[in-house]
Amino acid sequence: MTDIDANLTESDPRYRQLQRWVGSVVENLPIHPSGAAKGVLMNWQAVTGDASARRYFRVSYCDQSYIVMDAPTPQEALGPFIDIAGRLQASGLHAPSIFAADSEAGFLLLEDFGQTLFQSLLAADKGQCLFDQVSPLLSVMAKNTAADGLPLYSATRLQAELDLFPQWFAQQHLGQGFSRSEQVDWRFLCDQLIASAEAQPQVFVHRDFHSCNLHQLKNGGVGIIDFQDAVLGPLSYDLVSWLWDRYITWPRSALETWIEQARIVLAPDISASQWLRYCDFMALQRNLKIIGIFARLHYRDNKDVYLAMTPRFIDYVLDLLPRYPELGPACDWLPAWLQAR
Repeated sequence: MTDIDANLTESDPRYRQLQRWVGSVVENLPIHPSGAAKGVLMNWQAVTGDASARRYFRVSYCDQSYIVMDAPTPQEALGPFIDIAGRLQASGLHAPSIFAADSEAGFLLLEDFGQTLFQSLLAADKGQCLFDQVSPLLSVMAKNTAADGLPLYSATRLQAELDLFPQWFAQQHLGQGFSRSEQVDWRFLCDQLIASAEAQPQVFVHRDFHSCNLHQLKNGGVGIIDFQDAVLGPLSYDLVSWLWDRYITWPRSALETWIEQARIVLAPDISASQWLRYCDFMALQRNLKIIGIFARLHYRDNKDVYLAMTPRFIDYVLDLLPRYPELGPACDWLPAWLQAR
C-alpha cells in the first residue's frame, strides 16, 4: 500500500466512528507508556488499498505508525483475515501483527510494514534476486502453513472465475458473446485447465501473491498482506501469481528458469515437463480470470484503473495459448477475441 492524497471528510459517519475507535485503543497499547501520550494528536493519511470495499489508513501517533483497516461488514468480514494472519505467523511468515480488532464494526489496527512494496523493486535486472526472496515464502506456505478448514479451490470455483471472461470481457467489453460452437470450445479449454489444477498437490494458497502484496521490511524480511481469501488449492498457483505479474513481463526463458527452480523445492517428484505444463495451464486460468475481473471492476464497480492493466494479461494469454494446441479449437479463435481489445 502506498500513500495517496485523499479527501477524508468529517461528514462520513463511519470515518468518525473509526477515528473514535482508534483513539480509544491506541492510547492503551502496551507500547505507549501509561499517560505519556494523552492529548497527542493522531495524523491520519489514506493509503491505497485493493479492489475490495475495504479502506486503509496510516495513523501516526507518538512516533509509532499503524495501519487501520476499515472493512464494512458483512461483505468484508474480519474473521478470515484474522484466521489467515495467525496461520502465516504460526508457520514463521511475517503477516502484520493485529493490535486491536472490532469484528462487529469491521475495524482492525495493524502493524505498519512501511511503504516499500516489491512492486517498486521490480526491474529487469533484479528478477533472480527478487525470486530468491520470494521462493522461501512459497515453500513455507505450501509445506508448513496449515490449510485445514480453508475453502476448497474447487472445480466449480475455478469455472466461475473463468466464466468472468466471456461474461464481462467478451460480452460486456467487446459487445459480442460466444457462438454455440465457441461455447463448446471454451468449455473444453476450461475443462483442461481445471483438470490440470485438480491433478496437482493441494496446499495452502494465498491466492493473490504478487508484487503489490509483498513488503520489503526494514530488517530485510518480507511482509505479506491481502491474504484473507486464502484457499486449499493447486501447488503452482501462488508461484504463477508471482511470475505473471501485473507490472512487469519477464522473458519466457526467465520464467522457465524460475519454474524449474521452484519445482526442485516444491515438487521434486513431479517431472520438469509436467510441472511446466501445470504452471502454464494455471497461468492461463488465472490470467483469463483477471481479464474478466478487470472488465467487471470497470463496468460494474466504476474502478477504471484496472481495465488499463488488461493488455499485459492479454499478452500473457496470447503467449501461452499457442504452446498447447491440445487445448482445442479455442486456441485458434480466442486470440482474435483478445486482440480485439
